[in-house]
Parts: sequence; C-alpha cells; structure tokens
Amino acid sequence: MNSRHTVNNTSKKANVRPKKFSLFPLTQTLSKIYLEPTAQCNLQCRTCLRNSWDEIIGAMDIKVYRKLLADLEEMPTLNTIAFWGIGEPLFHPDIVTMVALAHKKGLQTEIITNGHLLDQDMAHRLIEAGLDILVVSVDGTDQASYQEIRSGGDLLLVEKNIKTLNRQRAKMGRKHPDVGLEFVITKSNITRLPDLAHTAQSMEAKFIILSNLLPCTEDMKDEITYWISATINEKEELPKKSDELIFPRMDMRLEYLTPFMELLKRLDKPMPDVLDLDQEYCCPFIQKGSAAISWSGEVSPCIALMHSYSCYILGRQKRIRKYSVGNIAQEKFGVIWNKEKYRSFRERVSNFDFSPCVQCSGCNYSETNEQDCFGNSHPVCGDCLWARSVLLCP
Repeated sequence: MNSRHTVNNTSKKANVRPKKFSLFPLTQTLSKIYLEPTAQCNLQCRTCLRNSWDEIIGAMDIKVYRKLLADLEEMPTLNTIAFWGIGEPLFHPDIVTMVALAHKKGLQTEIITNGHLLDQDMAHRLIEAGLDILVVSVDGTDQASYQEIRSGGDLLLVEKNIKTLNRQRAKMGRKHPDVGLEFVITKSNITRLPDLAHTAQSMEAKFIILSNLLPCTEDMKDEITYWISATINEKEELPKKSDELIFPRMDMRLEYLTPFMELLKRLDKPMPDVLDLDQEYCCPFIQKGSAAISWSGEVSPCIALMHSYSCYILGRQKRIRKYSVGNIAQEKFGVIWNKEKYRSFRERVSNFDFSPCVQCSGCNYSETNEQDCFGNSHPVCGDCLWARSVLLCP
C-alpha cells in the first residue's frame, strides 16, 4: 500500500489547541467505495436523514454504474463496494446486476438493507450474484420497539426473509452472504439490547454492529446516549470491537451499561477489546481509503458529506452542506480521486487540524460545516461524530 506517515503537530496555537504529537498513516490509496444505488425507500424511519433535507430523490442509471466499474479497473487497490446510502438498496431495479458485475470484477460486495424486500426470489438472485455480506438494520427486537423507529416496518417479515435467505444459501451449497445486524442505540430502545442476542441467533447473524443515533429532527435530539463520552477520551468510554461485536462510544451510566452487559451474557461473549485510537480525532473513511458515491454520481469523501441536511450535535442544531469533488457520469473516477483538491482534503482530514467543535461548540461557526475558527473552509469536520467513533458504519 502506498502510504506515508505524517506528524500532526496540534500545538500551533498553544492557547487554543492541545500540545500533542500523533503519528499515523496518511492513506492516498482507494480500498472501499460506498455506493448509494438509490435514495428511494419503502419505509419512513424517524432516524433517517431524509427527514431533514429537501433533495431530489432518484436512482443511479445502470449505464453510469457500468462506466464506474470500467473506471475502477484503473484502481487496483480497491477491494470492496458497499451498496448503501440513505435509500434502500433493494429498491433499485438493477441491484442484483450491480452486485453480480462487481463480483465478476473480483470485488467484495456488501449491502445494508431493512430486509423487507428480501423475498425468496431476491434472496436466491443475490446469492447467485455473489453477495458477500448482508447487514440488516433492525433498531428494535419486537414489533413495538421496531415500529417505534421504523414506521410501517414489520420485524416478523424481516426475520422471515432472513431465515429464507439462510435456507436458500444452504440449499445452494454457498457460504455467502454472511449476515450481520446493525442496531442504532437510543435512550428509548437501549433496554432492548439484551433481546438482540435472540434476534441475532434467530437470523444466524455472524456479527452485530451497534452504533449511536445522529438526530435529524428536534424530537429525537434528546435520545442520544453519548452526552459526555463524545467529548472525552476516557478509556472505558472508547469504542470496543471484536469479530462478533462492534460497540461505539457511550456514556458508561448504569442504565446504559446494564443492558449492554446483559447482551454480552446472552451472546456468551467477553467484553470486546477497547480500540486503541491513534489520535483523538480519526476519520474512519479517509483513514481506510474510502469514497462515497451518491445515486446521482457525485463523489464525496464520506457518507456524512453525500447530502445536505440538518442534524443535532449534542442538542445543538447544525446544517451540513454536501461536498462533491466530481461526478462519475462526467469524469473518470481515477481523475476525480487524484484531483488536487480531493488529495489535499484527504491530507487535511488525516491531520485533522480542525477546531474541536464537539468539545467546545456554542459559537456561530458550529452552526454549519462551512468554516471554523482555525481558518478552515468548507467542509470542516471538527463536529464529526464518525471521527469521534460515536457513529459507526460497516
């Protein structure tokens, strides 16, 4: 891998920034693409970014996707395409073809889905297409808690569909896709965590990803469980990870810790290892060599910058303006990836020399991602909860 190490000296302004040196890799090679097949969805979830935007809803043209795959032949370090974004990937009429074409290129393929459209025919075709990983978003362990988040959703249908996929996979003599579960934690559903063990076993899930909530509406802003842990680096509140379970930063309060420990007990798993973070802020997308592509073909550095929307950071409303460095329908992906402004942005994020808005906040700069008090211009990342390991993505 072509990478170099950069020393981040955050003591340029000693009266504002902590005196700290960090040594970490600066990645300029592409390893993973998050591709949004469509922004359309069959559910209306309370946690979705679509509740706070006014963007056009659409789906990627299969011709544009084929062009992308041709472009990616010039990117030999790429190993994974993850089909997800703000919409439901299985809503795209050509999603099976998309997976099959990527598989034929030798790429690992992943899908994150709500599972409602995964009927027997869809399951059979995805297995044949070579899908490697299927992550099912649940956020509840019974119909009441599930529907509280996913309006119009049917958890029993989801469980039925995943069991059907597992039977189809066995019948076809295939090992993949591996099934995983993703659960977004809120104050209201955290008591359901212990029951997630049964849900995982019922669906034969090989791993569980726990993430926190990014509130996009005012009625959800007090549902977060990371008021304190988002701003500090105490070891017990750092993210934890094993092969079977990924757990984000969370306030280690008794009412949060108890259901989590009960989940581990029912899974018969030890406490995951605490992640040894190289630095206080670390972008998981830039660090791992990822890029995000929206349904319209716009290339962004990460999932968080794919769209424009409003959200609440520790109760404070913030407007995020999307950041695009090019469109795959108009330019080769390799040309976009190697643009000077994109390369310099990746380096800026790797250094993470942004004002720490999560820790201080309150000023006018923290109301948008347009600029910060260190003199950085759009997009600024000092408020990013992904960089603080509060929000986790597969």
